[in-house]
Amino acid sequence: MKNEVIEIKYDLLRLDELNDKEKELIECAKKATYSAYSPYSSFNVGAAVRLENDEIITGSNQENIAYPSGLCAERVALFSAGMKKESVVALAIAARNEKDEWTKAFPCGACRQVLQETQTRGKKEICVLILLNENEVLRIKNADSLLPFSFSF
Repeated sequence: MKNEVIEIKYDLLRLDELNDKEKELIECAKKATYSAYSPYSSFNVGAAVRLENDEIITGSNQENIAYPSGLCAERVALFSAGMKKESVVALAIAARNEKDEWTKAFPCGACRQVLQETQTRGKKEICVLILLNENEVLRIKNADSLLPFSFSF
């Protein structure tokens, strides 16, 4: 038997430690939370994707009474970005809870798989920024760190 370990490296930063492009992307993700349709969970998630040409595309979670017909913010943004010819280079995620407080929201497994394939397809690492609360951000180098055993052909 061989025993191995996978390490996930990330940076924990204050908002004021982000560079200008990262701050802009977080702000776009925060703004996107206000377009969420979440009458069932009252959990508003926004995502913002930066393309290689610096264009930003946003998405928000869209729930549906016929669960699981809704869609996560990350996939809304990533699928919209997939219509462009530019590679995705960063993804920011922000969430507000039922008390209207900024709170963490990590991508679900389906979103991680879509993120992984988007990264593979674009041949560029996708930096992931996750707003943890009103002052802190988790920065993950790439999609591989979120899904080390991704599905692939």
